[in-house]
Amino acid sequence: MAANNVSSHSDKETDVIIVGAGPAGLSLARALAPSGLSITVVEKQEMAVLAHPPFDGREIALTHYSKELMQQLDMWDKIAPDEIYPLRDAKVINGYSNYQLHFEQPTMARGKPANTLGFLISNHNIRRAAYEAVQAFNNVNIITGHSIIDVKNDHANQIEAKLDDGRLIKGKLLVAADSRFSNTRRQLGVSAQIHDFGRTVIVFRMQHTLSNQHTALECFHYGRTLALLPLEENLTNCVVTINNEHAGDILAMSPAELAADITQQLKGKLGEMHLVSTVHHYPLVGVHANAFYAQRSALIGDVAVGMHPVTAHGFNLGLSGVGILSKLINEAVSKGKDIGSQTLLAQYQRQHMPHTRILYHGTNAMVSLFTNDSHPARLMRSLVLRISNHLPPVKKLISKQLTG
Repeated sequence: MAANNVSSHSDKETDVIIVGAGPAGLSLARALAPSGLSITVVEKQEMAVLAHPPFDGREIALTHYSKELMQQLDMWDKIAPDEIYPLRDAKVINGYSNYQLHFEQPTMARGKPANTLGFLISNHNIRRAAYEAVQAFNNVNIITGHSIIDVKNDHANQIEAKLDDGRLIKGKLLVAADSRFSNTRRQLGVSAQIHDFGRTVIVFRMQHTLSNQHTALECFHYGRTLALLPLEENLTNCVVTINNEHAGDILAMSPAELAADITQQLKGKLGEMHLVSTVHHYPLVGVHANAFYAQRSALIGDVAVGMHPVTAHGFNLGLSGVGILSKLINEAVSKGKDIGSQTLLAQYQRQHMPHTRILYHGTNAMVSLFTNDSHPARLMRSLVLRISNHLPPVKKLISKQLTG
């Protein structure tokens, strides 16, 4: 694979320009590479970071469908088996009640025998696997250490992207995959619904003396939310979401203070706890683009829809979009059709957006309820959990969403 991180002022012709070499962007590059299209990926980070991404605290919950897609893209097998953690079942707790909404370990997923709701893989391992998956293809060129500062899509047959060093890249299609705060989305003139939750996500790993039984736990406590993502039996990723004005209190804690705080929040359910990783924090902002395409351009991953992490659908939706868009493009190539036509891009939106809209707005509504600590909301929260627990069709529908 050709990789370029050296400035050059010569213009470049390519078929597909992908902005962003995150998991979504590189997954798309890998999905399109066998078609023979020339693909140029532009990434502001350096090549060394792509090849060896640092641990960032985030554990990604993957559905069975996402596993299938990652297998097709040669990504799954590039992750060490002991770094793929089974998610057996999941429980939801409201406030400080012991009552639990329980999603049991399934016996089937996507028509096949299964013993997990899904899988947990560290974000840095997914990023590395996506990078390694494109290495075998000489038609994928990665330009690192540079950003796209301007996009012109006013030509009928091509789109132009200008780099920060003055170079122009001309292509038949540009795909924005540069995060939910995408500058490319703005340059394309695509508006988005942006929901700033006014909260901060704080993530870290804890070791503990009692087994987590490979069960995810979502605790909607009053004042904060605590999610537990089981890795090894005595190792759990903790995800705290808290109002911004209180985030500093947690970030200022010593390792011992943080362990004691989480132990108290869990009422000792996991025994003695010890911090075993660095602590990372991120602003909690949800995004849904009002269109998934523009003239000779498309949006994928968090540029199209950036989810609240509570339902763990973020990268799953990104992979789903990659699967839909790459199939349409590869079919167009095989038939000698235009890969950047409005017809193709409109079809991508029709296939992808209805599902993302439902999940995005449904998730935001649920989060709004379960982070509202007023007395009527507390009663409603408890009622929703109990109704969901005793209505098999509702639980089955949610479980299907969890498994993909």
